[in-house]
Amino acid sequence: MSRFILRRLIIAIPVFFGITVLSFLLMNMAPGNPVDMMINPNIPKEMLDLRKELLGLNDPLYIQYGKWLLGLLQGDLGYSYSTYAPVAHMIGERIGPTLLLASLALAVGLLIAIPAGVISAIHQNSKLDYALTGLSFLGTSIPPFFLGLGLIYIAGIELKWLPTGGMSTLGGNGGAADVIRHLILPVTVLGVTIAGKKVRYVRASMLDVLQHDYLRTARAKGLKRHVVTYKHALRNALIPIITIVGTEIPLLLGGSIIIEQVFQWPGIGQLTMEAILARDYPTLMGLNLVAACVVLMTTMLMDILYAAADPRIKYSA
Repeated sequence: MSRFILRRLIIAIPVFFGITVLSFLLMNMAPGNPVDMMINPNIPKEMLDLRKELLGLNDPLYIQYGKWLLGLLQGDLGYSYSTYAPVAHMIGERIGPTLLLASLALAVGLLIAIPAGVISAIHQNSKLDYALTGLSFLGTSIPPFFLGLGLIYIAGIELKWLPTGGMSTLGGNGGAADVIRHLILPVTVLGVTIAGKKVRYVRASMLDVLQHDYLRTARAKGLKRHVVTYKHALRNALIPIITIVGTEIPLLLGGSIIIEQVFQWPGIGQLTMEAILARDYPTLMGLNLVAACVVLMTTMLMDILYAAADPRIKYSA
């Protein structure tokens, strides 16, 4: 396994740089430039041209990318065009809240989806099955921003049970309890969305495994129902479930942009929107770098989990 991981890391290097090249080209193809976004339009054109020259925006794209890549190899992601702060520092401050929100939402979504999918498969075509399937469709069909605004209005404004946004109470003492109260609404919205999409996958995977002969043999031996279901059936149904969950992680980080805007959560979602609106190229490249690392690491983690879930899977060096 160690040799397999090492080989995957080596393969990931050219893929990683390919992603950065494509991201850099697409970013520079967008209309507008950072100088037009951050300087008063009444300033003379000569001053604008001077600013572009100082930022290196007049250089050919391959020279601009080469300078960025050279800085990356030295551990420097550059400075933001809008705030003049180090990009690495900005992302470091924002990525923690986003990872906290995304990991809790994923955990909540799976804690709902896996038991619900298993129960729905065991009671196939029953009223309980139809009810759980219907709820999963409901969770998938409701737009996250609409659900978020509804929960803000009900739980935050009308009932005043929970805060409507932010990560901590302004002027408060902070602490874990305060952060948890601010997490409840955004985690609920993302968790419901994840669960709605995953229940049907878990159900379909379980239904396929429950038809296998070895489970009929296990039942014929007199094994208890929960042992057959969770020890034998669920473990063998995990392979497609791991695939679906693995593809959800990068999408979750990207999809949290909307939720972070709705709930004013200080994560990389807000930072991404600010960088897009300001045409802040160094910050956008830093964020693309993080996204590329997440995708590559998630892919490798999925392969490791495949082997953990099914001992028959062996990776050769």
